[in-house]
Amino acid sequence: MRRTKSWLPGFLLVLPSIVLVGVFVYWLIFKNVFTSLQRSTNFVTDKVVNPGGYKNYTQLLGSGDYQHALLNLLVLTVVFMVGTMVMGLVWAVLLEKGVGAEGFFRSVYLFPMAVSMIAAGVVWRWLLSPAQGEGQAIGLNQLFIKLHLDGLQSSWWSGSSKFSMWAMAIPAIWQLSGYVMALFLAGFRGISDDQREAARIDGASEWKIYRHVLFPQLSPIALSALIILGHMSMKMFDLIYVIAGPNSYKAAVPTTMMWTQLFAQSDPQAAAVNATILLVIVAIVVVPYLVSQSRSEGSR
Repeated sequence: MRRTKSWLPGFLLVLPSIVLVGVFVYWLIFKNVFTSLQRSTNFVTDKVVNPGGYKNYTQLLGSGDYQHALLNLLVLTVVFMVGTMVMGLVWAVLLEKGVGAEGFFRSVYLFPMAVSMIAAGVVWRWLLSPAQGEGQAIGLNQLFIKLHLDGLQSSWWSGSSKFSMWAMAIPAIWQLSGYVMALFLAGFRGISDDQREAARIDGASEWKIYRHVLFPQLSPIALSALIILGHMSMKMFDLIYVIAGPNSYKAAVPTTMMWTQLFAQSDPQAAAVNATILLVIVAIVVVPYLVSQSRSEGSR
Protein backbone atom coordinates (compact mmCIF):
# COMPACT_ATOMS: atom_id res chain seq x y z
CA MET A 1 0.00 0.00 0.00
CA ARG A 2 2.83 2.35 0.85
CA ARG A 3 4.59 1.53 -2.43
CA THR A 4 1.40 2.38 -4.33
CA LYS A 5 1.12 5.69 -2.54
CA SER A 6 4.75 6.51 -3.39
CA TRP A 7 4.49 6.14 -7.18
CA LEU A 8 0.79 6.87 -7.78
CA PRO A 9 0.96 10.70 -7.41
CA GLY A 10 3.88 10.90 -9.82
CA PHE A 11 2.12 8.62 -12.31
CA LEU A 12 -1.08 10.67 -12.17
CA LEU A 13 0.99 13.81 -12.73
CA VAL A 14 2.51 12.52 -15.98
CA LEU A 15 -0.58 10.58 -17.13
CA PRO A 16 -2.02 13.47 -19.23
CA SER A 17 1.31 13.80 -21.05
CA ILE A 18 1.43 10.05 -21.68
CA VAL A 19 -2.10 10.10 -23.12
CA LEU A 20 -1.41 13.12 -25.33
CA VAL A 21 1.86 11.68 -26.67
CA GLY A 22 0.22 8.31 -27.21
CA VAL A 23 -2.66 9.80 -29.19
CA PHE A 24 -1.03 12.66 -31.08
CA VAL A 25 2.34 11.00 -31.77
CA TYR A 26 2.28 7.21 -31.76
CA TRP A 27 -1.35 6.71 -32.81
CA LEU A 28 -0.92 9.17 -35.68
CA ILE A 29 2.30 7.41 -36.73
CA PHE A 30 0.45 4.09 -36.75
CA LYS A 31 -2.44 5.66 -38.67
CA ASN A 32 -0.04 7.15 -41.21
CA VAL A 33 1.72 3.81 -41.79
CA PHE A 34 -1.64 2.07 -42.11
CA THR A 35 -2.79 4.64 -44.69
CA SER A 36 0.45 4.25 -46.65
CA LEU A 37 -0.30 0.54 -47.19
CA GLN A 38 -3.83 1.01 -48.49
CA ARG A 39 -4.95 0.45 -52.07
CA SER A 40 -6.57 3.35 -53.90
CA THR A 41 -8.20 3.93 -57.28
CA ASN A 42 -9.17 6.95 -59.32
CA PHE A 43 -12.68 8.03 -58.40
CA VAL A 44 -13.67 8.76 -62.02
CA THR A 45 -11.85 6.16 -64.14
CA ASP A 46 -11.52 3.46 -61.45
CA LYS A 47 -7.88 3.11 -62.48
CA VAL A 48 -5.52 1.83 -59.77
CA VAL A 49 -3.45 4.72 -58.39
CA ASN A 50 -1.77 2.91 -55.50
CA PRO A 51 -1.61 -0.90 -55.67
CA GLY A 52 -1.38 -1.27 -51.90
CA GLY A 53 1.15 -2.85 -49.55
CA TYR A 54 4.87 -2.47 -50.09
CA LYS A 55 4.25 -1.69 -53.77
CA ASN A 56 3.15 1.78 -52.72
CA TYR A 57 6.69 2.34 -51.46
CA THR A 58 8.44 0.87 -54.49
CA GLN A 59 6.19 2.93 -56.76
CA LEU A 60 7.07 6.21 -55.05
CA LEU A 61 10.78 5.42 -54.62
CA GLY A 62 10.95 4.47 -58.31
CA SER A 63 9.38 7.76 -59.37
CA GLY A 64 11.74 10.18 -61.13
CA ASP A 65 10.09 13.14 -59.41
CA TYR A 66 10.64 11.65 -55.97
CA GLN A 67 14.26 10.76 -56.74
CA HIS A 68 14.76 14.36 -57.85
CA ALA A 69 13.21 15.55 -54.57
CA LEU A 70 15.52 13.27 -52.58
CA LEU A 71 18.57 14.60 -54.44
CA ASN A 72 17.45 18.16 -53.69
CA LEU A 73 17.03 17.21 -50.05
CA LEU A 74 20.54 15.73 -49.95
CA VAL A 75 22.10 18.85 -51.49
CA LEU A 76 20.10 21.12 -49.18
CA THR A 77 21.01 19.10 -46.09
CA VAL A 78 24.75 18.91 -46.82
CA VAL A 79 25.13 22.61 -47.70
CA PHE A 80 22.90 23.71 -44.83
CA MET A 81 24.69 21.62 -42.21
CA VAL A 82 28.21 22.46 -43.35
CA GLY A 83 27.46 26.17 -43.78
CA THR A 84 25.68 26.50 -40.46
CA MET A 85 28.35 24.62 -38.52
CA VAL A 86 31.20 26.61 -40.07
CA MET A 87 29.51 29.99 -39.63
CA GLY A 88 28.42 29.17 -36.09
CA LEU A 89 31.90 28.00 -35.11
CA VAL A 90 33.60 31.05 -36.63
CA TRP A 91 31.26 33.43 -34.81
CA ALA A 92 31.72 31.52 -31.55
CA VAL A 93 35.52 31.69 -31.85
CA LEU A 94 35.41 35.44 -32.54
CA LEU A 95 33.17 36.10 -29.53
CA GLU A 96 35.14 33.71 -27.36
CA LYS A 97 38.29 35.71 -28.07
CA GLY A 98 36.70 38.59 -26.19
CA VAL A 99 35.70 41.16 -28.81
CA GLY A 100 34.23 44.47 -27.70
CA ALA A 101 30.45 44.83 -27.44
CA GLU A 102 30.02 41.07 -27.21
CA GLY A 103 26.44 41.38 -26.02
CA PHE A 104 25.53 43.44 -29.09
CA PHE A 105 27.10 41.02 -31.56
CA ARG A 106 25.60 38.03 -29.77
CA SER A 107 22.15 39.60 -30.09
CA VAL A 108 22.73 40.38 -33.77
CA TYR A 109 23.76 36.79 -34.50
CA LEU A 110 20.80 35.37 -32.58
CA PHE A 111 18.22 37.78 -34.00
CA PRO A 112 17.46 35.74 -37.16
CA MET A 113 16.23 32.92 -34.92
CA ALA A 114 13.46 35.21 -33.67
CA VAL A 115 12.20 35.68 -37.24
CA SER A 116 9.72 33.09 -38.45
CA MET A 117 10.59 30.98 -41.47
CA ILE A 118 7.62 32.50 -43.32
CA ALA A 119 8.77 36.09 -42.76
CA ALA A 120 12.35 35.20 -43.62
CA GLY A 121 11.15 33.41 -46.75
CA VAL A 122 9.32 36.51 -47.98
CA VAL A 123 12.50 38.59 -47.72
CA TRP A 124 14.77 35.93 -49.20
CA ARG A 125 12.35 35.34 -52.09
CA TRP A 126 13.11 38.90 -53.14
CA LEU A 127 16.85 38.61 -52.45
CA LEU A 128 17.18 35.35 -54.40
CA SER A 129 15.07 36.43 -57.34
CA PRO A 130 16.36 34.64 -60.48
CA ALA A 131 15.69 37.70 -62.70
CA GLN A 132 18.91 38.96 -64.29
CA GLY A 133 20.04 41.89 -66.39
CA GLU A 134 19.78 45.65 -66.22
CA GLY A 135 16.23 46.78 -65.52
CA GLN A 136 15.01 43.29 -64.60
CA ALA A 137 17.26 42.11 -61.81
CA ILE A 138 16.20 42.64 -58.21
CA GLY A 139 17.61 41.55 -54.88
CA LEU A 140 21.17 40.26 -54.84
CA ASN A 141 21.44 40.22 -58.63
CA GLN A 142 20.63 43.93 -58.73
CA LEU A 143 23.25 44.55 -56.04
CA PHE A 144 25.85 42.75 -58.14
CA ILE A 145 24.99 44.95 -61.12
CA LYS A 146 25.32 48.11 -59.00
CA LEU A 147 28.75 46.91 -57.84
CA HIS A 148 29.77 46.11 -61.45
CA LEU A 149 30.02 42.43 -60.57
CA ASP A 150 27.64 41.25 -63.28
CA GLY A 151 29.39 37.89 -63.48
CA LEU A 152 28.14 37.00 -60.00
CA GLN A 153 24.49 37.11 -61.06
CA SER A 154 22.82 33.76 -60.55
CA SER A 155 19.56 31.95 -61.17
CA TRP A 156 19.95 30.69 -57.60
CA TRP A 157 17.62 27.80 -56.77
CA SER A 158 15.95 27.87 -60.20
CA GLY A 159 19.19 27.20 -62.10
CA SER A 160 19.61 24.37 -64.58
CA SER A 161 22.22 22.54 -62.50
CA LYS A 162 21.01 19.55 -60.52
CA PHE A 163 22.87 21.00 -57.54
CA SER A 164 21.18 24.42 -57.70
CA MET A 165 19.35 23.61 -54.48
CA TRP A 166 22.44 24.85 -52.63
CA ALA A 167 21.04 28.38 -52.91
CA MET A 168 17.97 27.42 -50.88
CA ALA A 169 20.30 26.64 -47.97
CA ILE A 170 21.49 30.27 -47.76
CA PRO A 171 18.39 31.58 -45.91
CA ALA A 172 18.45 28.59 -43.55
CA ILE A 173 22.15 29.13 -42.81
CA TRP A 174 21.47 32.80 -42.10
CA GLN A 175 18.65 31.92 -39.73
CA LEU A 176 20.26 29.13 -37.69
CA SER A 177 23.98 29.97 -37.58
CA GLY A 178 23.34 32.02 -34.44
CA TYR A 179 21.87 28.97 -32.71
CA VAL A 180 24.99 26.93 -33.44
CA MET A 181 27.12 29.88 -32.34
CA ALA A 182 25.33 29.91 -28.98
CA LEU A 183 25.96 26.18 -28.51
CA PHE A 184 29.67 26.44 -29.29
CA LEU A 185 30.09 29.61 -27.24
CA ALA A 186 28.55 27.89 -24.21
CA GLY A 187 30.97 25.01 -24.78
CA PHE A 188 33.96 27.34 -24.91
CA ARG A 189 32.87 29.09 -21.73
CA GLY A 190 32.56 25.72 -19.99
CA ILE A 191 36.27 24.93 -20.51
CA SER A 192 38.45 26.19 -17.67
CA ASP A 193 41.20 28.70 -18.36
CA ASP A 194 43.66 26.44 -16.52
CA GLN A 195 43.81 24.09 -19.49
CA ARG A 196 44.68 26.93 -21.85
CA GLU A 197 47.33 28.32 -19.52
CA ALA A 198 48.90 24.88 -19.12
CA ALA A 199 49.06 24.49 -22.91
CA ARG A 200 50.63 27.95 -23.31
CA ILE A 201 53.24 27.11 -20.68
CA ASP A 202 54.08 23.98 -22.70
CA GLY A 203 54.72 26.22 -25.70
CA ALA A 204 51.56 25.50 -27.67
CA SER A 205 50.51 28.12 -30.20
CA GLU A 206 46.99 29.55 -30.18
CA TRP A 207 46.00 27.35 -33.14
CA LYS A 208 47.29 24.21 -31.41
CA ILE A 209 45.40 25.14 -28.25
CA TYR A 210 42.17 25.25 -30.22
CA ARG A 211 42.98 22.16 -32.26
CA HIS A 212 44.24 19.86 -29.50
CA VAL A 213 42.64 21.26 -26.32
CA LEU A 214 39.41 23.12 -27.07
CA PHE A 215 37.92 21.59 -30.22
CA PRO A 216 38.07 17.96 -28.99
CA GLN A 217 36.02 18.93 -25.94
CA LEU A 218 33.37 20.46 -28.20
CA SER A 219 32.77 17.23 -30.11
CA PRO A 220 29.62 16.27 -28.11
CA ILE A 221 28.17 19.73 -28.79
CA ALA A 222 29.06 19.47 -32.47
CA LEU A 223 27.38 16.06 -32.70
CA SER A 224 24.23 17.36 -31.02
CA ALA A 225 24.15 20.36 -33.37
CA LEU A 226 24.57 18.10 -36.42
CA ILE A 227 21.67 15.89 -35.33
CA ILE A 228 19.40 18.87 -34.70
CA LEU A 229 20.30 20.58 -37.98
CA GLY A 230 20.01 17.33 -39.92
CA HIS A 231 16.47 16.57 -38.85
CA MET A 232 15.46 20.23 -39.29
CA SER A 233 16.66 20.25 -42.89
CA MET A 234 14.87 16.99 -43.69
CA LYS A 235 11.50 18.36 -42.63
CA MET A 236 12.03 21.92 -43.93
CA PHE A 237 8.89 23.09 -45.68
CA ASP A 238 7.77 26.64 -44.93
CA LEU A 239 10.94 28.36 -46.16
CA ILE A 240 10.90 26.47 -49.47
CA TYR A 241 7.15 26.92 -49.83
CA VAL A 242 7.40 30.70 -49.52
CA ILE A 243 10.46 31.16 -51.74
CA ALA A 244 9.69 28.71 -54.55
CA GLY A 245 6.05 27.73 -54.06
CA PRO A 246 4.59 24.24 -53.47
CA ASN A 247 4.57 23.21 -57.14
CA SER A 248 8.15 24.11 -58.08
CA TYR A 249 9.92 21.13 -59.64
CA LYS A 250 13.33 22.79 -59.38
CA ALA A 251 13.07 23.26 -55.63
CA ALA A 252 10.99 20.18 -54.85
CA VAL A 253 11.82 18.25 -51.68
CA PRO A 254 9.81 15.43 -50.06
CA THR A 255 7.95 17.83 -47.75
CA THR A 256 6.73 20.14 -50.55
CA MET A 257 5.96 17.08 -52.65
CA MET A 258 3.86 15.77 -49.76
CA TRP A 259 1.79 18.97 -49.85
CA THR A 260 1.16 18.48 -53.56
CA GLN A 261 0.29 14.81 -53.13
CA LEU A 262 -2.19 15.46 -50.34
CA PHE A 263 -3.93 18.66 -51.45
CA ALA A 264 -3.34 19.13 -55.19
CA GLN A 265 -3.49 15.46 -56.23
CA SER A 266 -5.84 14.26 -53.43
CA ASP A 267 -3.63 11.21 -52.93
CA PRO A 268 -3.35 10.59 -49.16
CA GLN A 269 -1.77 7.17 -49.68
CA ALA A 270 1.20 8.61 -51.58
CA ALA A 271 1.53 11.43 -49.04
CA ALA A 272 1.51 8.86 -46.22
CA VAL A 273 4.21 6.81 -47.98
CA ASN A 274 6.26 9.99 -48.36
CA ALA A 275 5.81 10.85 -44.68
CA THR A 276 6.79 7.35 -43.57
CA ILE A 277 9.95 7.41 -45.67
CA LEU A 278 10.90 10.76 -44.12
CA LEU A 279 10.18 9.36 -40.66
CA VAL A 280 12.51 6.42 -41.33
CA ILE A 281 15.26 8.71 -42.61
CA VAL A 282 15.02 10.93 -39.54
CA ALA A 283 14.93 7.88 -37.25
CA ILE A 284 18.09 6.50 -38.86
CA VAL A 285 19.83 9.76 -37.98
CA VAL A 286 18.33 10.44 -34.54
CA VAL A 287 17.82 7.03 -32.91
CA PRO A 288 21.53 5.98 -32.83
CA TYR A 289 22.36 9.33 -31.27
CA LEU A 290 19.69 8.91 -28.58
CA VAL A 291 20.89 5.37 -27.84
CA SER A 292 24.51 6.49 -27.51
CA GLN A 293 23.47 9.36 -25.24
CA SER A 294 21.44 7.01 -23.07
CA ARG A 295 24.37 4.60 -22.75
CA SER A 296 26.83 7.36 -21.91
CA GLU A 297 24.53 8.73 -19.21
CA GLY A 298 23.95 5.25 -17.83
CA SER A 299 27.69 4.59 -17.54
CA ARG A 300 28.26 7.71 -15.44
